[in-house]
Amino acid sequence: MVELYLPMFLMFLIVLVICSVMFLGGQFVGPKNPTPEKMQPFECGNDSDGARGVRMSVKFYLTAILFVVFDVETVFMYPWAALFRTLGWTGFLSMFGFIVALLVALAYCWKKGALEWES
Repeated sequence: MVELYLPMFLMFLIVLVICSVMFLGGQFVGPKNPTPEKMQPFECGNDSDGARGVRMSVKFYLTAILFVVFDVETVFMYPWAALFRTLGWTGFLSMFGFIVALLVALAYCWKKGALEWES
């Protein structure tokens, strides 16, 4: 059992080492000279007043959440596609039910107007 998961754990270890080296390298090697001008928000070459008076619409957050939900659910299809032939009819029917549930959720969101940016 251990030899089955060993490549995955080695990959996680390598990724952890690479991320740690990059993070710590940026923290310790990078020049640090924080001046008041450098600490101000910068936006497209213009001085920024910040987001003091900006009220974001709920539609923005709803669209972002829907994007994340449907994006994560499509990630679940990749392992199924990789094992498509070995799963047989049981795997096919379970993925068919999953896709039908996704389509029902998408139709519900569409019907409620959650995908409309302009209101």
